[in-house]
Amino acid sequence: MRTPRPAHPLSGRTVVVTGAARGVGEAVARALDARGAHLALLGLEGPRLRTVTGSLRGEAACWEVDVTDDEAMAETAREVRARLGPVSAVVANAGIAEGGPFADSDPALWRRVVEVNLIGSATTARCFLPDVLRTRGYYLQVASLAAMGASPFMSAYCASKAGVESFAHALRAELAHRGVAVGIAYLNWTDTDMIRDADRHTVLRELRAHMPPPARKVYPAAQVAEHLADAVERRRPSVYVPAWLRAVQPVRSFLPPLVTRVAGFELPRLERAAAFEETGPLGAGGRADTAFRAAG
Repeated sequence: MRTPRPAHPLSGRTVVVTGAARGVGEAVARALDARGAHLALLGLEGPRLRTVTGSLRGEAACWEVDVTDDEAMAETAREVRARLGPVSAVVANAGIAEGGPFADSDPALWRRVVEVNLIGSATTARCFLPDVLRTRGYYLQVASLAAMGASPFMSAYCASKAGVESFAHALRAELAHRGVAVGIAYLNWTDTDMIRDADRHTVLRELRAHMPPPARKVYPAAQVAEHLADAVERRRPSVYVPAWLRAVQPVRSFLPPLVTRVAGFELPRLERAAAFEETGPLGAGGRADTAFRAAG
């Protein structure tokens, strides 16, 4: 007689995922759905969010909301609680990016990248903390290799990811004694609209091409999502995708001078081949953010 398998640790627990309409957020939602979680999917692209929600096997609902809007997020948190019950975990994944020389950057777009990636994460944490405290739950902040080693032409994105890393460390120290775990996900290149769009721009594509072979590899979103779902399930303080990123932590202080040295050799050559220009918002998610704000 076969012994019944025990229920999955996430089965029946409510998990919030921001930026869930596409990319890593969508993939994480699917990975968590496969583990029996009840899902609250947040993002700006209503039709895509509804499509993703409808394709999941378990209980799920979605909310079209700007993660930087304090009042809208607070109302969404109340609605999530009423619809799906107290939240046990949050995956703060929503993020956008732009590229190009800082001196020529659009101040409004540069600021918006920081607002979505950093302020949006803080707003997400603030609005769902009452539930997470009640459930003694888990908050996972999606960061990046960019938090450890900044890249030229990605100043807003790098600044915002360094910011969310520090924010998560501070939040962890504040909440540990209350039974809440806080994790940080360090991701390298992931196959999303944002990365595919970045590769259309010569300078960004060439900069990635000059990274060491392991560092330039692009990983499938579904593979990355499984690692993030494992982190949620096991309440990990950190998760690195790929795993070798963990080895960067002890030597991260060497990265800025190394990047500066490589850039000193490569940027003059690239500038002779093509002018450095602003990319505008990268990927469909970035363009959706611009459209959402224009419509509002």
